[in-house]
Amino acid sequence: MKNLGQMMKQVQDMQARMAEMQEKLLEVEIEGAAGGGMVKATVNGKGTLKTIKIDPSLVNPGETEMLEDLIIAAVNDAKSKADEKLQSEMGKLTGGLPLPPGFKLPF
Repeated sequence: MKNLGQMMKQVQDMQARMAEMQEKLLEVEIEGAAGGGMVKATVNGKGTLKTIKIDPSLVNPGETEMLEDLIIAAVNDAKSKADEKLQSEMGKLTGGLPLPPGFKLPF
């Protein structure tokens, strides 16, 4: 039973570190861009969109569809980078604890 007790302690420690990491991720800002930097989106570490910056040269009534596409691309770029950051941090967190294949965190 000693191994089970040690494993439970590891799980509790990991849960505490995960909660701390999730709080820190709210403070992280990650920027994505599209259109050669003419549209930029910033998300926090959880993927929540925080800001959109649009180059004034893009604001043309006839270019609305292109602007919408660039905003979507910038947001998706930022979200992708935030997901990569989350996976990297989760890998550091679970490095010492073997998890079954297909087991994903957070729960």
